[in-house]
Amino acid sequence: MAKRNVVWTRTADLQFVGILEYWVKRNKSNTYSKKLVRLVFERTKQIAENPLIYKKTDFKDVRITSLDNFSILYKVSDKEIIITAFWDNRQDPNKLLKILEKKTTDN
Repeated sequence: MAKRNVVWTRTADLQFVGILEYWVKRNKSNTYSKKLVRLVFERTKQIAENPLIYKKTDFKDVRITSLDNFSILYKVSDKEIIITAFWDNRQDPNKLLKILEKKTTDN
């Protein structure tokens, strides 16, 4: 299976940046955010190399992987991995459900 390009949706990108900014502000340091960026990079690289490795969700063509307190939700196409959400699992899961439902109706 060929390695695919990883593409972030606007929603996922905004979520990820928001989480990084939160931790910089909370910790008054960017050390944890840098660690998180590195972990996410490694995980998305792994997904690109073997996209079917992680669990399917109840949403059509959406897979999920957890990374500490976070989840990465993604779709697989022939040429790319589309990151649809980056989620802090400590948030209200109903918010994520609304985002995913909206994404499936937008397609």
